[in-house]
Amino acid sequence: MTDAPREDRRQQPKPKKEQLLSPATAAKKLGVYLPATPDEFRAAPVSRSALQALNDSPPEWLTTLRREGPHPRDEVSRRLGVSNSALARAGVSDSMTTDEIRALLADRPEWLVVEREKHVPGSGRVPGTAIGERPARSEAPHDDEGE
Repeated sequence: MTDAPREDRRQQPKPKKEQLLSPATAAKKLGVYLPATPDEFRAAPVSRSALQALNDSPPEWLTTLRREGPHPRDEVSRRLGVSNSALARAGVSDSMTTDEIRALLADRPEWLVVEREKHVPGSGRVPGTAIGERPARSEAPHDDEGE
């Protein structure tokens, strides 16, 4: 055996490459509807650091999309308080704007009341009639005892 140093033949670590996300995955992580995003966002993959930068300081287009929509199905179902399957059963489109969601919540169609009740029991009721809460009486109580 010699005391001469041996050559290190172990594989050297490779420099880390930035992970890239498809535009569809990046849009899902940002919570926006992909077809509504700008062309430059849809044209190329998005790096994790670029995605983090978009979340930390969102540009105007991202802020507007999050506020006004159109929103993806996941966000629509979350805002309406129903499941994605409920939206499919009701025949609701894949995307809706904030105004369309507010109109549905204001109108409270029968399918929405039924699906909200399925998704979270008690949530399909008219506001003010939560579980455990007594409904407001429209008439004064009658006193039938000797008047």
